[in-house]
Amino acid sequence: MREPDSQDGTLRAWRNAQRDALVAARLQVDAVTLRQWRDKIDLHLQQYFADLGAGVIAFCWPIKNEYDARPLAKRLREQGAVTALPVVVAPRTPLEFRAWHPGIELVRGALDIPYSKDGKSVLPDTILAPMNGFDAAGFRLGYGAGFFDRTLAALPAHPRTIGIAYEMARLATIRPQPYDIPMDFVVTERALYRRINGVLVETSV
Repeated sequence: MREPDSQDGTLRAWRNAQRDALVAARLQVDAVTLRQWRDKIDLHLQQYFADLGAGVIAFCWPIKNEYDARPLAKRLREQGAVTALPVVVAPRTPLEFRAWHPGIELVRGALDIPYSKDGKSVLPDTILAPMNGFDAAGFRLGYGAGFFDRTLAALPAHPRTIGIAYEMARLATIRPQPYDIPMDFVVTERALYRRINGVLVETSV
């Protein structure tokens, strides 16, 4: 259930503290463990979402020890998928998604994250959204700028949204607000979860 919070400053400070703690913990994870978790997440995605190789898939270039979707994106392109990266066009506006594959120039944008400079603008069928934290209702804790929520609200058709995180990022609640949009699915190294009746439910792969 979405919890109203009239004290925006208090909510922002609370979310910032949660985010900082979660990112700091993630940065302590060693490279071997990260690769193992990535392989398990890739396996869940490929086993459950068999159609990924036939669609337009948006993913994010990893920062701060986030899940690295690039190996999966490479395999999906080999199967025929179009892969795309989000672009921050302007503050407080929806993201644009531009097709990207090796050979298309990358430039650095917000948070120093690479994006596709000249790729064609596309509408994704599926978005793999990195999460600093997530809660039992499937709400996502990002970096605080609200780009993903604005984008999902503005898209003409709702794409399948898959939040990607590690189990260590689970929170009891992110104290969601009316503008927060939950993920359809959450995938961690442990399991795949589907949002059913407002709650994440572990799904057998």
